[in-house]
Amino acid sequence: MTERAWWHDGVVYQIYVRSFADSNGDGVGDLKGVIEHLDHLAWLGVDGVWLSPIHPSPNRDWGYDVADYRGVHPDLGDLQTLDRLVTEAGARDIRILLDLVPNHTSDRHPWFVEARSSREAARRDWYVWADPRPDGSPPNNWLSVFGGPAWEPEPITGQRYLHNFLPEQPDLNWWNREVQDAFDDIVGFWFERGIAGFRIDVANGLVKDADLRDNPPPTGDDPPEVRRRGQRFVYNMNRPEVHEVYRRWRALADASGRVLVGETWLFDPEILATYYGADLDELHLCFNFSFMFSDLEAEALRAIVESTEAALPDGAQPAWTGSNHDVGRFASRWCAGDPAMIRCALMTLLTLRGTPFLYYGDEIGMTEVPIRDDEVRDEPGLIGEAQVVRDPGRAPMQWAADPGAGFTRGDVRPWLPIGDPALANVADQRSDPASHLHLCRDLIAFRRQTPELRSGGYVSLPSPDGTWMWRRGEGVVVAVNLSGAAATVHTGAGTIAIGTDRSRDGERVEGELSLGPWEGAVMRVALA
Repeated sequence: MTERAWWHDGVVYQIYVRSFADSNGDGVGDLKGVIEHLDHLAWLGVDGVWLSPIHPSPNRDWGYDVADYRGVHPDLGDLQTLDRLVTEAGARDIRILLDLVPNHTSDRHPWFVEARSSREAARRDWYVWADPRPDGSPPNNWLSVFGGPAWEPEPITGQRYLHNFLPEQPDLNWWNREVQDAFDDIVGFWFERGIAGFRIDVANGLVKDADLRDNPPPTGDDPPEVRRRGQRFVYNMNRPEVHEVYRRWRALADASGRVLVGETWLFDPEILATYYGADLDELHLCFNFSFMFSDLEAEALRAIVESTEAALPDGAQPAWTGSNHDVGRFASRWCAGDPAMIRCALMTLLTLRGTPFLYYGDEIGMTEVPIRDDEVRDEPGLIGEAQVVRDPGRAPMQWAADPGAGFTRGDVRPWLPIGDPALANVADQRSDPASHLHLCRDLIAFRRQTPELRSGGYVSLPSPDGTWMWRRGEGVVVAVNLSGAAATVHTGAGTIAIGTDRSRDGERVEGELSLGPWEGAVMRVALA
């Protein structure tokens, strides 16, 4: 691309709509609640908002089982409210991205209701069907992400259908040209309504092996997640034909200035890089799960960033995030709620080369909320011994220290527990210049006004064990001490623009920067 798009320089903010703001007192967040808090997002300085699924759904997997790709779930609003959100966000220079779920539908989607009715149904081939083996066992050894075989018996027709996730989420057959055309139309429908792009669910999983070959066992070099599930997802995900889908969609997106972001569950940077396309003609951005699943540890993160930078084709841009609706909040997973660690994590996310994604509440260091067994709403998370319930990272946004946390009325029971808003909330932090919220806002603002942070390259700089230091462009150096011991790094002469310890903002550094445990600084340095 010859011109820089907004997402090259911008910050994207993920909203789990059911948990963001309840405008009508039913305990469930909704699109009107998002509209009512757009001024917060504009004040924070974000450029785009990604909404987790807002489509009609039975909510077996909370919106990721879509029953209508062109509608809005009535719990959340309607199309007119979504149109209003797009308009009012646009008036604040904020773009709206939707979650697109093309790998599977709900089993209640009209396409599947028709497809399962008979082997001769018009849309039968829109899904993946196979006969069981002669002994009645599944057609192959593929496993569902949520546990157990990925094949569900269909008594009406005697075949089995593929579900890489829940049985209520049948996989679409992306070898079928009619499926491809249907999604081209869906993408176009939302582009015409002003949607700025999509986060694409299971982006590496759409196409399956045409011969339904068995997956191989894991090797010792595979990450723990692969070894835990007992097989490498070689034939039910990450097939080479999926790249043609993204070349099609990239042409649609670039024709109207939209962005495509992939949920790419890949831990090999070389494979991840292929989803950008050798000619940058596939996805614009791909989430880096190696980064997200790392510990907040200097050498581990440095190695992931360096290997990603080395693997990406020229002109491609990484996407960094620490939290989302599936893996939980970095303030808990990385930082165990420690304020100094949270501040270092925010500084890292917002100063690396690439597009940072914040999850609602990251800006205030919001931690996960304990969920009792009788409060669990994430039924898929209960399947399988190792499947983690995801509700703690989806709890309602904490806007104020009142009984409803500003999310809903105090006399209303929210869809998930709120926790203790006194620990972190927007209202209290808005009035405290030393808060996480102001640090996050100031880092975003500094990023916007500093060319080196918007478009400068990333270069690792030598630093002591437990620390990580890098240069952006020629005039900005970032140093974070991700350890419990004090350290000194050699930065060259410069001035601290923003420190995790805000009392150091503006401090002159003559060549060596002393950092306390879990302290970081962004510096302007003299040009080489």
